[in-house]
Amino acid sequence: MKKRKRSGNLTRNYYGYIFIAPFFLTFFIFGLYPLMYTIYLSFTSFDGFGTPAWNGGGNYARLFRDRVFYLSLCNTMKIWVTNFIPQLSSALVLAAVFTYTKVRGYKIMRAVYYVPNLVTAATIGVFFKSFLDYPKGGLNQLLMQIGFLDKPMNFTSSPVFMQNMVSLIMWWMFFGNSMIMLIASMTSVSSEYYEAARIDGASWVQVFLKITLPLIKPIMFYVCMTAAIGGLQLFDVPQILSNGTGAPQNALTTTVFYLFNQGFKNYNYGYAATISMGLFFITIIFSVIMYFGYYRKKS
Repeated sequence: MKKRKRSGNLTRNYYGYIFIAPFFLTFFIFGLYPLMYTIYLSFTSFDGFGTPAWNGGGNYARLFRDRVFYLSLCNTMKIWVTNFIPQLSSALVLAAVFTYTKVRGYKIMRAVYYVPNLVTAATIGVFFKSFLDYPKGGLNQLLMQIGFLDKPMNFTSSPVFMQNMVSLIMWWMFFGNSMIMLIASMTSVSSEYYEAARIDGASWVQVFLKITLPLIKPIMFYVCMTAAIGGLQLFDVPQILSNGTGAPQNALTTTVFYLFNQGFKNYNYGYAATISMGLFFITIIFSVIMYFGYYRKKS
């Protein structure tokens, strides 16, 4: 009887491994194996046909000398910074307003602000491409109807305008998501802290800076981290707005955009893998800097 009971317990113990096996299998097939294969390809010359030819660190040496790679990285950072600062600021302000004040219809407004996050980036890119089209795009037609323009203007020929437009689109798409997460974190703060602050005569600015912000710091860090990682992966909107060229003057050539062109237009999969590894290490370094900068101990 004891042997049977022990055997039955061992059998039941294996059930846990059976249940978690699909996760590890999926992770290996779609996560670990592609990563390891990308690392391998980054040390080869491979055009998608035949067998990859080993070239050692030649691709990495080329990457360090590649001016287009640095340009794409610079474009990515410009677009991300001009998008992230207003994204976090507006999300923080709206989260505070919706949490601490009684605004009529705030539930509807909260949902409306979140809706753009549900629409795919490709769909939004196509919409804005037609809106900015020259000469019959919606923006030109609107400005001529109200008398602001006498004739159509080619807005898409300006590098600064197009970079700022991408930043505006990304802000519009994602600030609602950041706002929802910040609202959730603010509502989880105990009201006892605020009552104690009011008794001590603290102003609402002092309460927000000294109580709310420190207590929602983990969620703030999560929002910043996910925004940074997402910004470094920027691809869909610039690719659609520029018809896959990065125009005007390569202003919309982001790092992932450049990686895509190397792999699927130039069929240089080895170098594309090297770019992806470079972006991978940049993301890790950036994340570590953000972590220690955000959680550094005050001396």
